[in-house]
Amino acid sequence: MSVIKKNIFLISSILILLLIAPVFLMVNYLDRGVVTAGAVEKDRAGTKQIFKAKLSETPPPADLKWLTNLDDPIISSPDARKGGTFHAAIMSFPLTFRVVGPDSNSSFRGAILGNQLSLIGIHPNTENIIPEIASHWAYGKDKKTMFFKLNPKARWSDGQPVTAHDFAFTLEFMRSKHIVAPWYNDYYTKEIDKVIVYDDYTLAVVSTKAQPDLHLKLGISPTPRHYYGKLSEDFVRRYNWKIVPNTGPYQISDFKKGKYIKFKRKKDWWAKDLKYFKNRYNVNHVVFTVVRDFNLQWEYFKKARLDTFGITLPSYWHVKSKTPVIEKGYVHRIWFFNDTQRPSYGMYLNQDKEIFRDKYVRYAFAHAMNIQKVIEKVLRNDYYRLEHGFVGYGRYSNNSIRARRFDLEKVDMYMKKAGWRRGKDGIWEKNGRRFSVEVSYSFPGHTPRLVVLKEEAKKAGIELRLQKLDSAASYKKVMEKRHDVAWMGWSTSLRPHFWEHYHSVNAHKPQTNNITNTDDPEMDRLIDAYRNSLDEEERIRLAIKIQQKIHEIGAYIPTFMVPYVRQAYWRWWRLPDIPGTKHTDDLFEPFSSTTGGLFWYDKKLHRETKRAMKKNIAFTPVTIIDETFKTVQEFHSTLG
Repeated sequence: MSVIKKNIFLISSILILLLIAPVFLMVNYLDRGVVTAGAVEKDRAGTKQIFKAKLSETPPPADLKWLTNLDDPIISSPDARKGGTFHAAIMSFPLTFRVVGPDSNSSFRGAILGNQLSLIGIHPNTENIIPEIASHWAYGKDKKTMFFKLNPKARWSDGQPVTAHDFAFTLEFMRSKHIVAPWYNDYYTKEIDKVIVYDDYTLAVVSTKAQPDLHLKLGISPTPRHYYGKLSEDFVRRYNWKIVPNTGPYQISDFKKGKYIKFKRKKDWWAKDLKYFKNRYNVNHVVFTVVRDFNLQWEYFKKARLDTFGITLPSYWHVKSKTPVIEKGYVHRIWFFNDTQRPSYGMYLNQDKEIFRDKYVRYAFAHAMNIQKVIEKVLRNDYYRLEHGFVGYGRYSNNSIRARRFDLEKVDMYMKKAGWRRGKDGIWEKNGRRFSVEVSYSFPGHTPRLVVLKEEAKKAGIELRLQKLDSAASYKKVMEKRHDVAWMGWSTSLRPHFWEHYHSVNAHKPQTNNITNTDDPEMDRLIDAYRNSLDEEERIRLAIKIQQKIHEIGAYIPTFMVPYVRQAYWRWWRLPDIPGTKHTDDLFEPFSSTTGGLFWYDKKLHRETKRAMKKNIAFTPVTIIDETFKTVQEFHSTLG
């Protein structure tokens, strides 16, 4: 499976996105003072079916303190101009355009959800609430309710107005068995209590319990009932390739399966002049072309068939960048440091495989992985050791955890404790079985890293069989829990999330994120307490304990963290004076409502560059190093 691209604020992906996606169930609330039976009405022409939730019988509290935020700094540039087509590559064509249900949790999902706004957003530098579809918000005295006033200008891409009824439908959608999405079914049942509609543009979203950071849970996205109609058992098949109306700046305009996907900017997008969206999302079209080989993508880029290319890999930054298009200044390089939660890159051991059911074997496997040698020999010391899967969450991070280091003596000790002995070929064996496991991965650029690990693991008596698959095939294999070891990473959110990855309810079944198949009663108790806690300090204590428990189970082996992004881009693309934000992990991310769409196309520079290339006239090479958000603590893992 390809590493799922991290974007902490892409209120979509995978985690925080998961928290703020669409829907509403309108049942059994009559005894709570809310009339919730749905209604389908015809429009004035009598032709279109429009969903209307019945209105609350009681108005919102009269003493609410309505809030908004138009005071945070703008992250875009006033110099930005509209125009141009941005060309990017994807390793494989997505298995579906659905954002829920089977095969939907791929990296491309972020492109679709990046074009779906929520009630509110998070400023990427201040982390304050900012408006999105809601212009104002207020907190209820019960500490579990938020009230919202919608921007009446908000529109779906088909022209229909976005109303409170669309947020009401979110619960019905996400709770429906027809979407075949257990995580969403559970979350929108156990975490979101109800949506109350007061009028077309005023609503409340109610949590099942009071808790800190209520806005991170209740700032949900709308779902277009006027498009879906009544959900049925054929949902997964019917909507596999449908282009659903959205509220963001772009919409899919064309695609050819296996080849490309095109997005088109909405020229009359309803939010284009709002403070935090102005001078953003500037290109007219975004085209994703399937190029299944990373090295081939690099060749496409050098021929200007792609507009940007990630050169975070040391081999690209230090070696392959010594190429004419960069040395002659046609292509610029940038090294941009960020300050954000770190993705949980690593090796995930499948505990449903017999060989990994013994924790001593898991410990031995961890001590047989020479991560530091990979950092030194393959990654040129540009990367840093990740100590555990929840680094960068402030007080929620257990900074006392230290990842298990390469240690042949400890491998020997743990394997003997587990009853194994060395075979004639030096590989551990027990009951006629050799310690030989398959490592599934999808990105060819990671092969040199895994080759080093394989060579070092053999010294420890463990055989790694490297299996490189197409990213879609790798993803499917891991989601179906057929892997031995998955080499991958998960995206992050503002707060740690444990339930989907480590609770037993998600173990031993396909299409859940518990890919280690962790099934531990004590872990379940801690996670349930964390989810149910009403007190922030208690949640922090529980988060620390859960992370320690994950370390003790030993089914996850952290590998690297990269506190920056390095990219190459053709000089006709421009960025703001401060090129990104604290949470930017892709300076050319086109869609994210929080960090995306900051770049723009310069037609004059394009013509100038093309003329220079034709005449073989060189410009001064450009390498930008931006340390605006660089911090010292992110390098602690290199010590010792």
